[in-house]
Amino acid sequence: MQGPTPPCVSLSRQEFSLRAPSTARTLAMSSFLRWTVRLFAGLLLLFLLAAVSLYAASAYRLHQTYDVSVQNVPIPTDSAAIARGRHIAVTRGCGDCHGPRLGGSTAVSDPMIGSLHAPNLTPGGVGGTYSDADWIRAIRHGIAPNGSPLVFMPSFEYYYLSDEDLGALIAYLKQLPPIEKNMVAPKLGPMGRAMVVAGRGNFRLSAARIDHDAPRPTAPPRGPTAAYGEYLAYSCVGCHGSELTGGPISGAPPSWPPAANITPHADGIGAWTKADFFRAMRKQQRPDGSRIDPVMPADMGKLTDQELTALWKYLQTVTPRRSE
Repeated sequence: MQGPTPPCVSLSRQEFSLRAPSTARTLAMSSFLRWTVRLFAGLLLLFLLAAVSLYAASAYRLHQTYDVSVQNVPIPTDSAAIARGRHIAVTRGCGDCHGPRLGGSTAVSDPMIGSLHAPNLTPGGVGGTYSDADWIRAIRHGIAPNGSPLVFMPSFEYYYLSDEDLGALIAYLKQLPPIEKNMVAPKLGPMGRAMVVAGRGNFRLSAARIDHDAPRPTAPPRGPTAAYGEYLAYSCVGCHGSELTGGPISGAPPSWPPAANITPHADGIGAWTKADFFRAMRKQQRPDGSRIDPVMPADMGKLTDQELTALWKYLQTVTPRRSE
């Protein structure tokens, strides 16, 4: 006579068929979760490796030292030269980053790009410690006294300053009233570091893009000529690009509009007259009456009539190109 069925085999076929799919789903879900965790861990590892690589590559570029022997430049002391130096400082945009009195300012503050603090140039700041050679090395070569590259310093524009203009600029900086203000060192965010590594726009360190051993460029004589206009236009490339076609400004806050195309193309200033150009520079107004965004430095309008004429003539010789 058979006894009762053991509990371990008491499931009916119907009960087993109902529970088996549930077990399969549980196993499938467990497998999916394991693969999801592995995928997430792999992506996190790749992200960490990329972040470490980016930091290491940018740190190498930022801490690389340059041994550059500067050519002596006569530094005048007369009032006319100092006035000339002030004109250069104003129209070449020194105050846009260093502040209206050149006592230092925060040029960029963005979590992704970084905090870029332009130093105090007066005798109360770096001006109190810089020698003439230090000034020349910083302005013309983008290199600090310790040999490290200066961040966001557009020396690739100032490299072309003539000895006369550079000497006048330094003479003006040396006699600035002291402002007691300490500026913290620049601190780059992930996007800023990425642009340093990629050599993008104004984050392409001037010290790395200048051929420091090349013969000095010859500056043309001052006058209302296209050649002198090209000399002045080196101050435009930082925002408008090397081909002057405009587009997004590298390293600028997201709220900044793209720079305009200033080539003689239909997308640029091809239909402008000289009077239109003067009005745009002096009154920040386009030919249609619309206002130019204040991101465009109004101090550029303080160029003399002769200088604006030279710049206008040069821009007419630039190859017309579409906006970027």
